[in-house]
This record gives sequence, C-alpha cells and structure tokens, in this order.
Amino acid sequence: QVQLVESGGGLVQAGGSLRLSCAASGSIYSIHLMGWYRQAPGKQRELVARIFSSGTTNYADSVRGRFAVSRDNAKNTVFLQMNNLKPEDTAVYYCHSAVISTGSWHPADYWGQGTQVTVSS
Repeated sequence: QVQLVESGGGLVQAGGSLRLSCAASGSIYSIHLMGWYRQAPGKQRELVARIFSSGTTNYADSVRGRFAVSRDNAKNTVFLQMNNLKPEDTAVYYCHSAVISTGSWHPADYWGQGTQVTVSS
C-alpha cells in the first residue's frame, strides 16, 4: 500500500504565493509520475500540473507561467510552487501519483487527502 501526505495549503491574498508538498511512502518500487489536481466547489476535479519520472512536466493553461511543479526523487516528494495566486485558484488541491508497488508489474493511482487553498481578493 502507498500513502500520499500533503502539506502547505492555507489562506493567502491575491498576488501571494504558496508552496504545496506531497510525500509518498509505503511499498514503492518506482514512481511513474506525481502531480496535483484541484477541485473547486461545484466543479469537476482538474489537472493542475504533473511531472513524470523523466522530468517532463504538464500544466493546465490557467496556471502556466505562475505555478511550477518539481520533485525530489530521493524523497519521493513532489512540490507545487504557486505564485501570483488568483481568487479563481481557490480549491481543494489533491496530490496524485502513479506508483508501481513492490511485487507489482503495473502502476496504480493513489491520491492524497486534499489540502485547501483559499485566495482572497
């Protein structure tokens, strides 16, 4: 089993910054990708940013140029640096990882419990 533990959410004024962290632990053989999704009230969960084991990154158009995703492979941790935050960035942010567990051949999806990010205008 694999656990994802997030930290770093909170309340910030528009134009401010926050940094989210997510650490994976458990029966990990390798991590294919790690990233972040978010879900605002009344909306579907959407991809924010992700980073593959190769270092390739993907960003939602709405955050490109403001957010940066990175990872520490040695610590199985992914970060999301969020700059120039806007009220529309308010949401619960979920860490996601595709992990090949020890004894398994295929990656499985794991999710964190979510962390609230609130941006005031």
